[in-house]
Amino acid sequence: MSVRVLHVVTYMGRGGLETMIMNYYRKIDREKVQFDFLVHRQERWDYDGEIEALGGKIYRLPKLNPLSMEYRRQLINFFENHKEYKIVHSHIDCMSAIPLRIAKKTGVPVRIAHAHSSSQDHDAKYLLKLIYKAAIPKYSTKLMACGEKAGEWMFNGAEFRVIKNAIDAKRYRFCLETRTKMRRSLGIQDNEFVVGHVGRFMTPKNHQFLVDIFDKIAKITPAKLLLVGDGELCSNIKEKVSKLGYKDKVIFTGVRSDVADLMQAMDVFVFPSLYEGLPLTIIEAQAAGLPCFVSDGVPLECDLTGLVTQIALTDSSKAWADTIVVSRNATRQDTYEAIRAHGYDISENVEKLQRFYLDVEKEGECV
Repeated sequence: MSVRVLHVVTYMGRGGLETMIMNYYRKIDREKVQFDFLVHRQERWDYDGEIEALGGKIYRLPKLNPLSMEYRRQLINFFENHKEYKIVHSHIDCMSAIPLRIAKKTGVPVRIAHAHSSSQDHDAKYLLKLIYKAAIPKYSTKLMACGEKAGEWMFNGAEFRVIKNAIDAKRYRFCLETRTKMRRSLGIQDNEFVVGHVGRFMTPKNHQFLVDIFDKIAKITPAKLLLVGDGELCSNIKEKVSKLGYKDKVIFTGVRSDVADLMQAMDVFVFPSLYEGLPLTIIEAQAAGLPCFVSDGVPLECDLTGLVTQIALTDSSKAWADTIVVSRNATRQDTYEAIRAHGYDISENVEKLQRFYLDVEKEGECV
């Protein structure tokens, strides 16, 4: 009988942390370890069908509201009615304290908090999030992070282990045939410099500034901006693009399952995030041999290949553009061995995570 691990997430859309979980889920020996999911949305999302096809179960709760007694009641009822879970692995950053506290109260022996970010939005919930962040080590038995910076920020000096945002690196290796095919299908001309980005349209990804950067690039060289993803701010960005007169120069692909192929069509990858943990998309972009330009909100530990250039968020969009266009004639590199040497290929990492789950389930933890 396989060990069933319950992953607590917001929902299973094609975001970075969700894609990371799926990378491990596809490769893990599911006769030994099976993943199930506790999500906080009623509607179905991108990975739900694949999860079910792989044998996973999806349980649905309302949106997480830390002040709602009804939410807490439903969470308690869930754990009381699902005593089969001995391992709960939470991926909801600061708010992981909430499900892990209930998991501890209801007797779940192994409780994992996983940090995927190195900060939080400074919104109305910011102070509340910091309060819950401080409580995470109290309710967890194991702490994990996507990178050193994320773990140091989230866990207040407590010991944690890094679980790398590993990818199937071979899928991203540069292929001229795929590049030609994708550019043709997207209506991109041979002489056009393609600035690429993959990410949810949300405040931390800083799409507004990305469009400003592209505006300056387009004044220097024939160019197109390829934006992969969707989110609550997508309509705002489309409006800005329209006002700038770039509707024919900016490609909104929406959520796509062929990100590896879309990256072949790009010439550079630009990621001006306000903050990040260790973004999966930067690993993917490097695996595709793309020069990557990231903000100083992105930890430089993501540079595995020498292809990453960090630029300050305080620098002007013109300064970003001037730095980026230097790479418009860069030769694509095969970076597979570098990705693998740094331990970011999924084939090696999945064995480590599988062994971890089997060991902690066998040994148990103190409740």
